[in-house]
Amino acid sequence: MATTEHSSPGRLRSWMLEGLSDMGKGHAHGKAPDTATAPEHKGQRWYRVMCLTGVDYFSTLGYQPGIAALAAGLLSPVATIVLVIVTLAGALPVYRRVAEESPHGEGSIAMLERLLSFWKGKLFVLTLLGFAATDFLITITLSAADASTHLVENPHLTSALHDRQMVITLVLVALLGAVFLKGFLEAIGVAVALVVVYLGLNVVVVAVGLWHVVTEGHVVTDWADALTAEHGNVFAMIGVSLLVFPKLALGLSGFETGVAVMPHVQGDPDDTAENPEGRIRGTKKLLTTAALIMSVFLIATSFITTVLIPEKEFESGGQANGRALAYLSHEYLGNAFGTVYDVSTIAILWFAGASAMAGLLNLMPRYLPRYGMAPHWARAVRPMVIVFTLVAFLVTWIFDADVDAQGGAYATGVLVLMSSAAIAVTIAARRARQRGWTVGFTVVSAVLLYVTVVNVIERPDGVKIGACFIAGIILVSLLSRLARAFELRVTSVTLDDMAERFIRDMASRKIRFIANEPDQRDRAEYRDKIEQIRRDNDIPGEDFVFVEVTVVDPSEFESGLTVRGEVLHHRYRVLTLESSSVSNALAALLLHTRDSTGCLPHIYFEWTEGNPFANFLRFFLFGQGEVAPVTREVLREAEPDRDRRPRVHTG
Repeated sequence: MATTEHSSPGRLRSWMLEGLSDMGKGHAHGKAPDTATAPEHKGQRWYRVMCLTGVDYFSTLGYQPGIAALAAGLLSPVATIVLVIVTLAGALPVYRRVAEESPHGEGSIAMLERLLSFWKGKLFVLTLLGFAATDFLITITLSAADASTHLVENPHLTSALHDRQMVITLVLVALLGAVFLKGFLEAIGVAVALVVVYLGLNVVVVAVGLWHVVTEGHVVTDWADALTAEHGNVFAMIGVSLLVFPKLALGLSGFETGVAVMPHVQGDPDDTAENPEGRIRGTKKLLTTAALIMSVFLIATSFITTVLIPEKEFESGGQANGRALAYLSHEYLGNAFGTVYDVSTIAILWFAGASAMAGLLNLMPRYLPRYGMAPHWARAVRPMVIVFTLVAFLVTWIFDADVDAQGGAYATGVLVLMSSAAIAVTIAARRARQRGWTVGFTVVSAVLLYVTVVNVIERPDGVKIGACFIAGIILVSLLSRLARAFELRVTSVTLDDMAERFIRDMASRKIRFIANEPDQRDRAEYRDKIEQIRRDNDIPGEDFVFVEVTVVDPSEFESGLTVRGEVLHHRYRVLTLESSSVSNALAALLLHTRDSTGCLPHIYFEWTEGNPFANFLRFFLFGQGEVAPVTREVLREAEPDRDRRPRVHTG
C-alpha cells in the first residue's frame, strides 16, 4: 500500500515535468543554442510552416472586416488599403530583417536585449514580455470568443446556444489547454489542412460577393454616393482613413508569430547555428507570401462586406458583428454552406489560439528561468500550459468573452511588439552603416509609434491590461528571484592549467582558500590578509590560496565559471573568477574542488561591516554584500549532507 500511495504523486510529477530542459543555457543574450547539445531538427518546407503562423494571421479574416466596418464605416475599404500599404511597405521589411538578425525564434526582444545590460536590460525585456503575453494571450481569448460568436450566431444553433457565449468560450480555451497537456507534437499538418480549407472557402465567399457586387451595380453607386456625401473628396477620405487606421491594427497581427516559428523552417544542408542562411531565406518567403495573401483578402473582404451588408448589422447585437464573412456566406450561399464556413472558421480561430500558445511556450522559457525569475518547472511545458490557461480564463471573464472589447488590448500588444521590432532593425541597420535602410526603418518606426500612441489614447483598456501583465510578470519574477536567491546557479566550472595545479598541490595536505576582495593587489595586501586570517581563526602556517571574484553583471542568474590561476609577487597563489555573484562563485568553486579531489576544502572570510539587511540587498541586486553567510547558505542548499559540505570559517 505504501508503494501505491507514493507512486501516484511521483507519476503525476514526472508527467507534469516531462521534457523539462534548461532552455536558458546557451541562449544568453540571444546566442544560438549549443549545437553540440541541441537536438537535431530537420524542419519543414516554408509553405507548410506558413500555415502554422497562418492559423493566427489568416484567422483574423473572421473578425477583421467587421472591426474595420465598425471603426471606419463606409471608409472601410479605403482604410484597409492604408493598412495593406503599411503591411507591405512597413511591417514586412521590418520582420524580414528581424528574421536575419534573430534566426532562432527569439524575435525582436532578443535583438533589443543585446543593447542593454544589467537590471535595466532585464526590466526592459520583462516589459516587452508583458506586451508579448498580452498579444499571445489575447489572441487565445479573442479567437475563442470569436469562434463562439460564429457558433452562437449560426441559424441552426442560435436558439439553443443563446446567452451561452461565455461558457462556450471557456470550454474552447479549456480544450486548447487540454491539447497541449496531452502533448502538442505535430501542429503543422493540422494547420495546413485548416488553412487550405479556410482560404478555399473564403475564395468562394469573396467570388460570390464580387459577383453580387457586379450584378447589382447600384450597391457600388449607392456606396460611392454616400461616401462622397459624407467625406467630400479623396483627400478628406485618405485623411480620415489615416486617423482611423490605428483601430484596424489587428490586421497587422501574425508577423511576430511568423518569426517565432522560424526554428521549424527547413534550411539548407550546409546551414549552421550561427548562420542558417536557408532557414532565413525560407522564413522571408513565408513572411512575404503570407502578407501578400492576406493583403488581397483584406482589400476584397472589406469591400464586399461594406457594400453588401447593412451598417446596422455590424453593431453590437447585429448578425454581422464579429462575423461579417459568415453573414455573407449564409446570406448568399445558403445555411448549409454557411454552416460549413462556420465550422471552418471556428476550427481555425480555435487553432489560432494554439499558435499563440506555442508562441508563449517558445518565448517565456527562453528568458524568465535564465533570469532566475521563474521556478525550474517554468521550463516544462505542462505547468506553463496550466498557468496560461488559467490566465486566459481570467481574461475571458474580465472581457465577458466580447470580441470588440478585447480588440484594444490585442492591438496594443501587437503594435508595441511591432514598434519594438522596427526600432530594433533601425538600430541594426545604423550599426551596419546602411543609410538607406536606416532612413526607411526610421520612418516605419515613427509610423508604428504614432499608431501605437493613438491606439493607447483612444483605447486605454489595451495598455491597462498590458500594464497588468507587465506588473504581474515583474512582481512574480522578482519574488521568484528572491526565493531562488540562495540557489547554486553556476552551470559549469572550468579551471585553467595553473588553477588545476594549485588545487592538486593543496589536495595532498589541507585545502585552504582565503576569500579576498581585490584592492591594490600589492604584496602588503596579501601579507596582511594572511596575518589577519591566521589571527582571527588561530591557525598556523601560510599554505593558503587566495580567491578573488569580480562581479560582471549582477542581474544575470545562470552562467558558467572560468577559474584562472596566477602567482603574484613570486609568492602568493591567487585564483581569479568572474561571476554575477561572489557567493555563488565561491560555493561553486568549493563544490567543484571537493568533487575533483575528494577532499573537503575550507574557506576563510572576514565579517562584512554594516547593516545585515542592507548587505543582503546588496547581494540580491549587485551580487556582493554579506558574502560569508550567503556562501554558507548556498552550500547548505546545494549539499544537504553536512559531512560532505565544504567548511566555511568567518573571523
